[in-house]
Amino acid sequence: MSKPIIAIVGRPNVGKSTIFNRVIGDRLAIVEDKPGVTRDRLYGSGEWNGRAFSIVDTGGIEIDGEDEIMKSVRMQAELAVEEADVIIFMVDAKSGLTHADDEVAQMLLRSRKPIVVAVNKVDNLNRRDDIYEFYNLGFGEPIAISGSHGMGIGDLLDAAVEKLPELVEEPYEDDVIRVALIGRPNVGKSSLVNALLGEERVIVSNVAGTTRDAIDTPFERDGQKYVLIDTAGMRKRGKVYETTEKYSVMRALKAIERADVVLVLINGEEGIIEQDKHIAGYAHEAGKAAIFVVNKWDAVEKDDKTMHQFEQKIRDHFLFMTYAPIIFLSALTKQRLHKLLPVVVHVSEQHAMRIPTHLLNDVVSDAIAINPPPSDKGRRLRINYATQVAVKPPTIVLFANDPEMMHFSYERYLENKIRAAFQFEGTPVRIFTRKKSDED
Repeated sequence: MSKPIIAIVGRPNVGKSTIFNRVIGDRLAIVEDKPGVTRDRLYGSGEWNGRAFSIVDTGGIEIDGEDEIMKSVRMQAELAVEEADVIIFMVDAKSGLTHADDEVAQMLLRSRKPIVVAVNKVDNLNRRDDIYEFYNLGFGEPIAISGSHGMGIGDLLDAAVEKLPELVEEPYEDDVIRVALIGRPNVGKSSLVNALLGEERVIVSNVAGTTRDAIDTPFERDGQKYVLIDTAGMRKRGKVYETTEKYSVMRALKAIERADVVLVLINGEEGIIEQDKHIAGYAHEAGKAAIFVVNKWDAVEKDDKTMHQFEQKIRDHFLFMTYAPIIFLSALTKQRLHKLLPVVVHVSEQHAMRIPTHLLNDVVSDAIAINPPPSDKGRRLRINYATQVAVKPPTIVLFANDPEMMHFSYERYLENKIRAAFQFEGTPVRIFTRKKSDED
């Protein structure tokens, strides 16, 4: 099941990033009292009343070369209208209802999407009366909040989560490998889908997926069933899609959530840009198996060192995904295309692999013997035993006397030892340290 998306929309400087940070519980967005300062992170995960969701701060979506603020805000609203399940429309109690607010409201009204109006900067009781003019927007009762003080956030999330769509079960059996293709525009996602299907000549049908924006394409090869979840070109593109690469983020989120294996496409002609790292990071954080696919390799001038050098660049840029294999191919000429699906099957198996507890403990014990855990002020971290508690991704719990003493570097050391013993190629491995209880 994919997580629904909540998008925060509003004109600059109404506090979108502050609320975004409050909801995800982390300062991932840049917050500064200056319009247009959100540069980097615009996606996070949240949970409220038992409902998990993705939340997107559209303030992070910049329109390159566009100085007209209202036009930029309108495009961000268009993006949210296209992709989000629920929209939080943020306005500012201090400045009151503005013409820009009215313009965005008209677009949102036409969308027929569920809208929650959040009136920010209601920092004290004297400002409570300032929210009433926002009834004029036509979205029902506005919710008074203060991002800086954290007031009203629970009421806002109550209202937003209540409007989320019902969860939809995936229509595919467990033996079907769901493969999502993600990447910025023009890396060749659609071309790769067509190449895979053309090669096999077994396209079944184009069927609507469980999310509005993805087309699922089932096919079978050598007895293995697959579903390709493509994020490119599925819906009519508005101007926003032509002017910003970041439109791909929300589509990628939905596809990633539903996938077993994520193909992170990189344009071999253009090389790696920052946006590639953001998109790949979403797959990593979602705990999905991943493969780097360098497309358009036929168009690259190369010698005997080019591939190795490009591979090293990927490793340098994506230090958090050293586990992901790299495949160089051309969707256009089908060069090396035959190598892709066997790797998809392999990393899918690794992603779902379960290690017997006794074997896992043997590896952890040997690792501890070689390099004992750190000590602090005479106390030493003591790891009693390990067990794998989940797959997709493989998730391991270490029971110890004092989890606070587990340093990230030692955790990484144990992960490396576990990977050396069991591979887990193509999949992240999550390790948690918990206190050993008296009953354990």
